Amino acid sequence: MTDPLLTLVQWLSPAFPVGGYAYSHGLETVIARQEIRTAAGLSDWLSAILRWGAARTDAILLAHALAPGQDIMALAETAKALAPSQERLLETMEQGRAFLATTNALTGQKWPPMPYPVAVGAAAAGLGVASEQVLRLYLHAFASNLVQGAVRFVPMGQTDGQAVLQGLHGAIAEVAAEAVDAPLSALGAGVLRADLAAMQHETMDVRIFRT
Repeated sequence: MTDPLLTLVQWLSPAFPVGGYAYSHGLETVIARQEIRTAAGLSDWLSAILRWGAARTDAILLAHALAPGQDIMALAETAKALAPSQERLLETMEQGRAFLATTNALTGQKWPPMPYPVAVGAAAAGLGVASEQVLRLYLHAFASNLVQGAVRFVPMGQTDGQAVLQGLHGAIAEVAAEAVDAPLSALGAGVLRADLAAMQHETMDVRIFRT
């Protein structure tokens, strides 16, 4: 018998083929400008994205996608409209497309491509895992992917990277607890530097990451 929690852990693990390693969420821009050069700087940047940026928005969208009776396709259109730049839209759509290509094959579902957090909610709704637990694992995967990108590109040691990720556990838990019951009217972000970094990444002459 398949364990629903382990299934979700598998879906959100770095080994799952969504290509998350190719996306820096604009982080490459600020690292290239040497605005983030230390573990402390990375922690501050990621904490802001979790608490007030795209990660919080994703968590609210994911919570609604998990809710019974949700109009998933309407929610997907809302998620698309919230993308502040071309690369952010690419990031969420391509990861969502890759995620559903694999989960559809594994589960027999037939979800069409949609933004990543909505895709995760649509696929995971039938697992029976508590919504807040799903949000925690999603946010942890989000943060972990960016930490690993910084470990490679700052560069910093693996131990420093893991210390940053461990230090974000409190923010992950708080955002998940807030987002699980948040209305769609609570959607919105206020980390403008991260949005600008994503926009400016499009014009960089040399890029390692897709976004």
